[in-house]
Amino acid sequence: MTKDPRSSTANGAVVEFGLVRHALLSRLAQGLVRPEEICDAHPELLRAARHVGRPSGEVCPVCHEHELVEVTYVFGARLGSGGTCPSSRAELLKLERREDPVQCYAVEVCVACSFHHLVRRWAAGGRPARRSQPRRRREVGE
Repeated sequence: MTKDPRSSTANGAVVEFGLVRHALLSRLAQGLVRPEEICDAHPELLRAARHVGRPSGEVCPVCHEHELVEVTYVFGARLGSGGTCPSSRAELLKLERREDPVQCYAVEVCVACSFHHLVRRWAAGGRPARRSQPRRRREVGE
């Protein structure tokens, strides 16, 4: 399995939701679901998509006009009840290397039609902090 460059480098398992997305879009194409039923992104998700979202390189499968952006949310101890939205890869990696475990979620969003879908979820963090070893004193004659 080749890892997507946008996904985590964390040691936790990555859960991809591509099959769920495919089924949803298939139901849309069959007319079993209306666009307004799946294009209902929360205003805060749309705001995050506009300000910290990263281009996905894929055109929206619903409106076919705008590029999807990916927003990552990280939840864990001492991150607040709403978690945090890292704005860069470096910030995400720092959160993934925390001592406290975190749950990460990547969501694709179309800021034009409000389509959104959970792309992947992974666990990270939970690594003990590195403690520096006390330096051994050299004895005379060594």
